[in-house]
Amino acid sequence: MTADSGIRSPNRPLSCLVSPAETTEWAEDPMSPTGRVMEDVGVYIVLVMGLGMRLDLPVYRNGIETELITRFPRFRSIQVIDDPKNGKPRWVQTTVNVDDHIIVPTIDPAAVASDPEKVVEDYMASLSMLPMDRSRPLWEFHFLDFPTSEATSTVVLRLHHSIGDAMSVMTLLMASSRSTADPARLPAMPPPPRRTGAIYQRRPRPPLSAGNYLALLAWVWSYFVLAWNTLVEATLLAATMLFLGDPHTMFASLDGGHRGRRFVHRSLRLDDVKLIKTVMNCTINDVLVGVTSAALSQYYFRKSGDNITKRVCLRSFVTVNVRPVSSRQTYVTKVETGNRLSGLVCPFHIALHHDPLEYVRKAKKIMNRKKSSFEVMMTQVVGEFVVKYFGVKTGAIIYRLFGTRTTINLSNVVGPAEHITLCGHPIAFMATSAYGLPQAISVHYINYGKTIKVILAVDDAQFKDCHQLLDDFAESIRLMKGAAGLKMLTTLTQND
Repeated sequence: MTADSGIRSPNRPLSCLVSPAETTEWAEDPMSPTGRVMEDVGVYIVLVMGLGMRLDLPVYRNGIETELITRFPRFRSIQVIDDPKNGKPRWVQTTVNVDDHIIVPTIDPAAVASDPEKVVEDYMASLSMLPMDRSRPLWEFHFLDFPTSEATSTVVLRLHHSIGDAMSVMTLLMASSRSTADPARLPAMPPPPRRTGAIYQRRPRPPLSAGNYLALLAWVWSYFVLAWNTLVEATLLAATMLFLGDPHTMFASLDGGHRGRRFVHRSLRLDDVKLIKTVMNCTINDVLVGVTSAALSQYYFRKSGDNITKRVCLRSFVTVNVRPVSSRQTYVTKVETGNRLSGLVCPFHIALHHDPLEYVRKAKKIMNRKKSSFEVMMTQVVGEFVVKYFGVKTGAIIYRLFGTRTTINLSNVVGPAEHITLCGHPIAFMATSAYGLPQAISVHYINYGKTIKVILAVDDAQFKDCHQLLDDFAESIRLMKGAAGLKMLTTLTQND
């Protein structure tokens, strides 16, 4: 925390070992392989929520106690290891004192009056350098009761990633909240995608009786494509683990994720993203990957002064939720727990294109190839195998290798389709991110109502102008929207 921020960081105990003897009478739950890796690497999730009203702390505290803790066993569990050398960690339920997890920091009124947004940013950046008390469940709520440009007050939820991933947290919030428009019902999630299975779902075989031999040939050919793409991706994953790294650029990490992270965010219109998606006949994820490539390209050429014809191929590690898509709609009866994640290595190009939609075309082509392979399933299976048979330390080393040999971390979280009221307070916006990752820059997206938040978690010392990078994301969307509108108008004119 900077000295002139006017914020005094709350005192937090250092991490400590926990004896299982004190908690044997409670229910136990083994930690997943992904959760064990997150524990060893030290990855945390931060979720900032802007409130649409002044903070009523007793009401919010009661909501935490009666809604969140009762629905989420990990919020009332601690990590226990019987044998520090060979024992496997597990979750053991314990008694929770809610007041231990509620923090209301002392803020300098002069700093708040001068720049409340910076005060929130500085406070969140300070959290990335503070440990958590491991004798208690690894989550805490921080309350900043002063207005900003987007909200009347702010709540920051910080939790260890071993508790659960972002989708797990999102289903918890959804199950514990109500629709702001209609408090009598639970909030709605976005409609499920067209697919009903995994992203590598195979096409059904056409009926032979139809005599459509071309369709049968295309079906057989799809398996050759699947096998070839899987072989290529497996080779690239192995090469990345052994020696293959991205070229060094201004985006490369200089500290391996050990320095503090600054979290900044910007709202984008969901309708703009959907317009681009419709015109390009692709997915929202394709658009977001293209927007990321376009924004980083603008930032790179403005900062470096390189020749505009230069092309640089970098890669991102994309986090993938491997739960069935139906889990988004069943949060009412089952709150998802734990970490059910995989990943894929996605190339993106640093280049300047005359047509802004070219970034989306390239992203669509790359993501279609990824979907026509077993890369996601392979990454998950191999990762769990390594942790099970070679230990969590080996799994953590491999995870760090992928982090240090790729340039950015990229993820997209599906949020509520409408505004929600949580713990008696309407939520004006929400933005989720993470720290402890090896990359110097992480790009996270989350939809909320009619907006999509882009959240950057950046090395505070390396990207002092991170707000300019946010401007590049907004400008990239604006340019793509204009090009998409022009393309749609041209198509309609030609059809007439």
